[in-house]
Amino acid sequence: MNLHEINSGIKRFKKIKRRGRGIGSGHGKTSTRGHKGQFGRSGVSFHPAFQGGSMPLVRRIPKRGFNNKFALIVGEINVGRLDACFEAGATVTPATLKEQAVLKHPYKILKILGNGEITKPLKVSAHRFSQSAKEKIEKAGGQATLLPNKKPVVKNKMRPLKKKSAAAAKK
Repeated sequence: MNLHEINSGIKRFKKIKRRGRGIGSGHGKTSTRGHKGQFGRSGVSFHPAFQGGSMPLVRRIPKRGFNNKFALIVGEINVGRLDACFEAGATVTPATLKEQAVLKHPYKILKILGNGEITKPLKVSAHRFSQSAKEKIEKAGGQATLLPNKKPVVKNKMRPLKKKSAAAAKK
């Protein structure tokens, strides 16, 4: 094969199948539907997981695990990364982290972890701090400010009991 033969025989547009135009067309008579049966009729429909009457694979495979839709997504960042990304005296908040694209994935709560060293005084505001991270930030001359946490979802709150009327209480 030579370089000029690579694209030979390739057509830009595929010729359409002209169905139902007689036997001479190659797709005539039954119009590529075969003889009789469910697929020979108009309006054939079946479930996408249908496997010829056998139990579908999607129902045979065991289901495991649990996805908690109420779980808080925690964004984590180490103090060493904060030291590399911010200048001395800078204010670090979830908004500034998003502006500078330090933490790109979405999160609901920001936690500062203590891996690495911090040499600059930074004013860090986050929802959570590890003990070592808080100590390192304050040792470097910075401030660690706690932001208010998201309130957890309480599913089955008890309804307040109805007060009994005075007439019912006397009986």
